[in-house]
Amino acid sequence: MDKMAAKRNKRKQMRSLISNIIFCLIALTALMGCIVLVLQNHSLQNESREVMGRLEEHELEYIYTQEDLNAYLAENSIREKEAERNSILGEIKQRMSSGESTVSLLRSFFPEEVVVYADGGYSFFPISETLKKHEYVYENFVKQENKEIVYTDEEKDIHSVKGIDVSKHQGKIDWEKVSGDGVSYAFIRAGYRGTSEGKLVEDEFFVDNIEGATENDVNVGIYFYTQAMTEEEAQEEAEFVLELIEPYQVDYPIVLDLEESESASARTAKMTKEEYTKVAIAFCEAVRDAGYTPMIYGNLKTFMIMLDMEQLEDYEKWFAYYDDVVYFPYAFNIWQYSSKGSVDGIKGDVDLNICMKDYMVENE
Repeated sequence: MDKMAAKRNKRKQMRSLISNIIFCLIALTALMGCIVLVLQNHSLQNESREVMGRLEEHELEYIYTQEDLNAYLAENSIREKEAERNSILGEIKQRMSSGESTVSLLRSFFPEEVVVYADGGYSFFPISETLKKHEYVYENFVKQENKEIVYTDEEKDIHSVKGIDVSKHQGKIDWEKVSGDGVSYAFIRAGYRGTSEGKLVEDEFFVDNIEGATENDVNVGIYFYTQAMTEEEAQEEAEFVLELIEPYQVDYPIVLDLEESESASARTAKMTKEEYTKVAIAFCEAVRDAGYTPMIYGNLKTFMIMLDMEQLEDYEKWFAYYDDVVYFPYAFNIWQYSSKGSVDGIKGDVDLNICMKDYMVENE
């Protein structure tokens, strides 16, 4: 029994020894592999240094394939677009957070188009190359301490004249005080056509206003609020105005006030751009034939949406836009920049205008 046990112990010791030898061989092999990898890596690093050195010394040129170039350009284009997108989004966020309006933001991003907000939506009109442009320098429109705007030259000399436009809504006006407040001219409403029945109505303060202005050396222009639907009605409106002004001296233009009526039931509510344009031309031609200067008054919607500007190049423009800087690329001579103005001699608000053309010299 003792001999058998001794043999078993001897076999166990032998198996244990063999196992230990095998594990040692495995560990040695792994260690040799690591040493080889380290040496290879070191060798590659040395080769890399040598290659880069030769590249820097122009001893070796790497030939890029078209695929390499396309991949490089595509990768950089993606990075650039992403950076541009993030920059734009950041600017939009900052400007809107500071209170800038959406329409103002859009106009800055689309400088080659006229952006109009009307009827709850935005319209974009590419700036026409064929229409006459104004030559004003925007920075030369200067807001003074009294909140009135003037147009100056580089030496700060003023090249505009102050004016107002009035109707029955201003009530009784003290024209002597108006003249003393530096008002050079006034556009006086002669009348209007009713929005529903289309009746021609003389402004109830027309006579008082035109006589009060002329007696106090305030030069006079005339405007009429149109609701004409046809060329015949537009000519009728012109004749109505011409008859009213016949006894008076009118040196400034006779103006067609063309604005969209706020009433959805207005007789002009469904008129097309072409119909509005024909009405404007008919009125202006009748005024011109009578020897006066015709003009069209309106805002961005009037000129960009309601009228075809290409057909109205021959007529002067009076542009309404209530801000410190005018936004309109095309030619105009008068800018109505406020409906909340204050003038001595008038109770309540009055429209303020600046004119960059000397109609008095033209009429001499």
